[in-house]
Amino acid sequence: MSDVKNWYQSRTVWGALIAILASLAHAIGVEVTAGDQAELADLLVAAVGAAGGLMALVGRISASRRVK
Repeated sequence: MSDVKNWYQSRTVWGALIAILASLAHAIGVEVTAGDQAELADLLVAAVGAAGGLMALVGRISASRRVK
């Protein structure tokens, strides 16, 4: 693999975290289907991307020095 991305941009990482949380939820009686897990992974990846873009924009607007 030559492409590099941050861990939080990986659907695999989010999927694994969601699977762990779904297992814990199942242990306490909450049912989470595989479809719910996939939708949640998509939602989280999109939300993290949007948050990153917003942080970059706010950082650039509030910066005290110009970009060269």
